[in-house]
Amino acid sequence: MTSPANRTRSDAVRNRDLLVSAAREVLAEQGLDAPMSAVAKRAGVGQGTLYRHFPDRATLATAVLEENVRDIEQVAARPDATLADVLGVVTWQMIRSTAFVGIIRLSSEESSRQLADRVRTTIDGLPKDTHDTDEVMLAVAMVSGAVHGPTPEAREATARRAWGMLGIEIGPVTPGV
Repeated sequence: MTSPANRTRSDAVRNRDLLVSAAREVLAEQGLDAPMSAVAKRAGVGQGTLYRHFPDRATLATAVLEENVRDIEQVAARPDATLADVLGVVTWQMIRSTAFVGIIRLSSEESSRQLADRVRTTIDGLPKDTHDTDEVMLAVAMVSGAVHGPTPEAREATARRAWGMLGIEIGPVTPGV
């Protein structure tokens, strides 16, 4: 039998996961300025629950970015992972999450810098025969700046054109999980 304390902890974990998932969707649709209440509503929890987990917009956006970075790290950890595979996941995040692009650009905050460093380390750990990490990170920044359009499909087409112009192959554009 589960004790009330364990049930509370599991509810808190479930609520946090729901909030991060909802934030990923809401921020992708509405950008970093999306109302926090929209995230709580999408997650099916009260605003008090949202603010207990994430006291401000930056903390919530950082949690979404943290999840994105974990997705990148998981793909890169596969034994047969290539740079193209990792860039496919990065591209998915660019086209599905305006928040991801916005947070990349707001790298002045320590937490964002740390997450960007984790992406750099992940790319640096891939086989070196095809890339220079500094150039790849610059290309990611350039492509993220080019990604625009009213729909994910339009943004993907723009991202693919930008990668192609840079002569960089990307793998399947998927969340990678």
